[in-house]
Amino acid sequence: MDKEAVKYRARKRWGFLGLPWTFTVYNIGDDLLTVDSGFFKTEENDCYMYKIQDAKLTRSLTQRMFGIGTVTCYTGDTTDRQLVLKNIRQSTEIKDFIVKASEQARLRRRTVNMQNIGAEMDDLDSIIDNS
Repeated sequence: MDKEAVKYRARKRWGFLGLPWTFTVYNIGDDLLTVDSGFFKTEENDCYMYKIQDAKLTRSLTQRMFGIGTVTCYTGDTTDRQLVLKNIRQSTEIKDFIVKASEQARLRRRTVNMQNIGAEMDDLDSIIDNS
């Protein structure tokens, strides 16, 4: 992923004290979410933002005490139906960014699923013009 395209870079942390002593890094951009993990055997998993359908934030008592949270992204990706960004700082901000960026990516690619059947085309045009 291009350094300039990365909006957030988060590191998986231990649940205890929120220390970043893991080998998992999450790179989140406008078009792509990348999970890099491993030390001896490394794995890089990418998911385009337009494939992310929903995101959920969970924070246990311990996570709230140490200022971290877990963001679960539900995707239409074939390799991973769920991408879990575990124990990350700025979890609320990152979840909100993912939801907005995924919606904007779907609008740009014109892959929007319409749930409101009664939506007017003028409403859709105003959403696209604002992006």
